[in-house]
Amino acid sequence: MKNNNLPLNNITIKKLYYDDKATYEIPIYQRNYAWEKDEIYALIQDVYDACAAKKPAYFIGTLVTFHKGDKVYEVIDGQQRLTTIKLVLGVLEEIPLQNQNKLTYRARKKSNDTIDKIPSFDVEEKDNGIVKGYRYAEAAVKEIVQGSDKVDFADFIEYFYNKVHLIHYQVPRDIDLNHYFEIMNSRGEQLEKHEIIKARLFKKLDEPADQAKFDRLWKSCGEMNVYIQQKHPDAEKIFSNKLCNFIKKSFDDLPGVDNKSGYTKIAELINRTGNSGPGEQKDKIDTFQPIMDFSNFLLIVLKLTLIDEKEFNPANFILDDKELIREFDEVKNAGFFTVDFVKKFSFNLLKAKFLLDNYIVHHSNKDDTAGNNPWMLQRWQNDGEEISLKNLDGRSESQHKLEQLLSMFEVSFTARQRKNYLFYCLLYLFKADISDVPGYCQFVSKLADKYFYDVYLKSDNLNKNNTPKPGSFDVTLIVDNKLYYESHKENLNFTGIYESDDKGASREIPLFIFNYLDYKLWEKYFNELRAKGSSKESKARKDFFDVLGCSDLELNVFDQFYFSRTRRSLEHFFPQAKATGENGILTEKEINCLGNYAMIGSEANSSGSNWDPIAKLSHYWDSDKIKQVSVNSIKFMIMMRKCKDNQGRKESRKEWTFDEISEHQKKMLDILGVQ
Repeated sequence: MKNNNLPLNNITIKKLYYDDKATYEIPIYQRNYAWEKDEIYALIQDVYDACAAKKPAYFIGTLVTFHKGDKVYEVIDGQQRLTTIKLVLGVLEEIPLQNQNKLTYRARKKSNDTIDKIPSFDVEEKDNGIVKGYRYAEAAVKEIVQGSDKVDFADFIEYFYNKVHLIHYQVPRDIDLNHYFEIMNSRGEQLEKHEIIKARLFKKLDEPADQAKFDRLWKSCGEMNVYIQQKHPDAEKIFSNKLCNFIKKSFDDLPGVDNKSGYTKIAELINRTGNSGPGEQKDKIDTFQPIMDFSNFLLIVLKLTLIDEKEFNPANFILDDKELIREFDEVKNAGFFTVDFVKKFSFNLLKAKFLLDNYIVHHSNKDDTAGNNPWMLQRWQNDGEEISLKNLDGRSESQHKLEQLLSMFEVSFTARQRKNYLFYCLLYLFKADISDVPGYCQFVSKLADKYFYDVYLKSDNLNKNNTPKPGSFDVTLIVDNKLYYESHKENLNFTGIYESDDKGASREIPLFIFNYLDYKLWEKYFNELRAKGSSKESKARKDFFDVLGCSDLELNVFDQFYFSRTRRSLEHFFPQAKATGENGILTEKEINCLGNYAMIGSEANSSGSNWDPIAKLSHYWDSDKIKQVSVNSIKFMIMMRKCKDNQGRKESRKEWTFDEISEHQKKMLDILGVQ
């Protein structure tokens, strides 16, 4: 008979990688390393939070292996986590890498060569997924840990090595692997956090009619990749026969439910399959890639519900699903958890889902490709002829600007706990006339300005790595629990915050600043040239490019521009590896500045980070050598155009000097309205 027991061992990171001289082997059937920024940042953030809270131990998951003998363990489950830990250890550099237990990839030479050369990655062919993962881990440690005033870096290292645990299953030789995967993939009896919250809210409602109404509402809102108008069975009663107006005023005003089944048990409630809305019966379901998960969305709705309470301090509220149950416990402890509160929260959930689906951008199911903007700002509506998706405001100026502004925010703040912008947008829409799309566009534009001028240009709001401190957005944007989004634009000193120090050490320039700058460059084109159809010989067009500091880029660079989710890598146009300060070569201080930086895709950054500007130009400019979406940055195109302008006019290796960097930086700061 096969053995179905799973022997397990509780091990620390230090034991995992430094005891027993073990080798962990990734079999060929496993996929390549694929963790992205969000997963890596979340891991570092979770460990940091546990360290700050002084938890005696923090568990980060499971590792399942089969012992092949001679201390070689084939990894059945846990490859992504195991590789990420290896990358983080390389960043921490507490114990030399050569003393670590070995991690290998069977029949994947490129992956083996890359993982063995942390952190230099000095190999001919790199596994770009591993290199990219290391860069994300490096940035996360710098931003979350070293930028913190709460936890000493040495204490974090000690905690990571000795207090972070995994459960190591060593699968017996005669294990039934099908049974194992059945165990691992089964939910069992443990409920997810949002299911626990659902049960609590449901239980608070005394009337069966209210319980049935709540269940239908919750079930309809839970699918984050589908428009609410397509999921709620009473869509026409709630969103009008046009399906694009929210016409109800309260929970009690929502349509009742004929609850003949009489289900009231919480277990039945959680596991019951909800009814589908009219869209499923009449039309296909339109799905998209949601910008957040349901648990984190519940936190935003909870914050929207609490904002009207005078005792509520929004700056202390944490938009992270790890805190979902704790934040609801706080509501109960404050005495807010009443039947009326549950009704108000439930109604706000429905309204917020409608606004999220129809007034915030979503990413389509298409991949990011050059010239094909995957961001959608569309609503589900019945225009009298058909029920379908239509742009929020046709092809108006507001539509174009909102698409760029909202995707700019989303690309800047992908992490689950950093979507403050989404809370502010929904709070505005809760209070505003949602038919006034130009007014909404003006708000989002002012919100972007407020972020830049009053958060990112105020040193008191930033930690030592120039990342906004916890609560700094709410302190700046919410006064007496109301939105305040007019910018001060006073005492602005960009270079004082973001220029490198006298020794050339780089001060971090956050991703948001690069995205905001690209938006301002696109907006300048949109306002000055797009509607006018300017010819190449026109004075307006020549003046436009003179202000940018380069020759004509061709207008398709602006027409096809969008904020790709791939643009997460900080690129030195003049490479950091070649900075010496000798023989006319630039110094560290000269290259670590806005004028030499651009935010581009990780594919471009990994493949060409050490190339000189002319080599990058030959690979990135109108080339088949790399996906053009990877260099989808207007600022970067201006830098390359300026370098290209100098070819033939200046001697070799003088096409991108400190003079060019300084002039380009001044032009960009003028666009931003700062010095």
